[in-house]
Amino acid sequence: MSKPERDPLPPRQTPVGQLLGEELEARGWSQADFAAVLDRPTQFVSEIVTGKKEITRESAAQIGAALGLSAEYWLRLQDQYLLAEQVKNKATQGKLEEVRRRALLNSKAPIQLLRKRKLLVGDTLDELEAEVMNLFELSSLDAEPEFAAAARRGNQGEEISVLQGAWVACVRKKARELPPRKSYSAAGLEDLARSLPRILKTSDAFFPLPELFAEVGVRLVYVEMLPGGKIDGCAMYVDGYPVIGLSGRGQRLDKVLFTLLHEVAHVLRGHVDVERIIAEEIDNKGSHESAQEAEANNLASACIFPSGQLNVPARISSSWIDQAATELGVARIVVVGYLQHRKRLDWRTTFTKNAPNVGHVLAAWK
Repeated sequence: MSKPERDPLPPRQTPVGQLLGEELEARGWSQADFAAVLDRPTQFVSEIVTGKKEITRESAAQIGAALGLSAEYWLRLQDQYLLAEQVKNKATQGKLEEVRRRALLNSKAPIQLLRKRKLLVGDTLDELEAEVMNLFELSSLDAEPEFAAAARRGNQGEEISVLQGAWVACVRKKARELPPRKSYSAAGLEDLARSLPRILKTSDAFFPLPELFAEVGVRLVYVEMLPGGKIDGCAMYVDGYPVIGLSGRGQRLDKVLFTLLHEVAHVLRGHVDVERIIAEEIDNKGSHESAQEAEANNLASACIFPSGQLNVPARISSSWIDQAATELGVARIVVVGYLQHRKRLDWRTTFTKNAPNVGHVLAAWK
């Protein structure tokens, strides 16, 4: 018996077992006859015909071989009917709607991670949706957060990832909880930035930073990095005031210091405003560094090295590092970090041993 080029599907939604029974009746075959053809027990055929058993890939292949139709034909018939029945089932459709809602939530933010961090505390879908809309300041979950478009403008058209977007939203929310103390002063911020490398010589020196920034009209916020987010910091405006967010990524004093100065530079040089934000991984620019990034890096470096770059000897010793740090008035690890970035020291150098870590200090900021 030749196989048709295309197996026809019946226009009505009918249980596949019933269709099989009708086909056997049309051929004048009993269930026992068909069972013998398949080399299966009669009960096997009976359970399929009465809908007690679903057709498997193996049984579909056998039925198809016996009746001259493909295995895919019988499986499609079965799926077509079962899916049609599923559409009619209100309980099933309710569960599927919940799946769609959860998927939409997870397209906006890493829900489980934010719940683990206690940044989202809702138990029900309704509660979580309300929290996510509040976090991203959305009127609808179908809308895109405004800062996502702002980040594309500030980051030269680059997309912001879900993890980065959630982190930025948390920074903005935390910033809104800090009422501005004084008007923003660009001159005050630049003076503060140039003094920071001399101030931040120990981990404990990071404790009063939010207060120092508040005095010049800038909100300084720490939100712990979300794993996989690959973001060091951000700069933006919230309620008309500049905000700098730090993730503490790396946690080493010199890394956090440079990130802070880099984000300050974005604010001072007008790279951000109420329409643009910068959210970035600072150490991963490579050959694609933009003019804005170069400008921010240069200003951050100038704050650390006001007299220009260091004149590094061919042979770098611990005593020379100490001397350079003393002359600059900075922490020793700042000089070591500079040498690592200049590729004069390996990233595994022993000079980083006991380097100060500021993660616990940032976590203590209010």
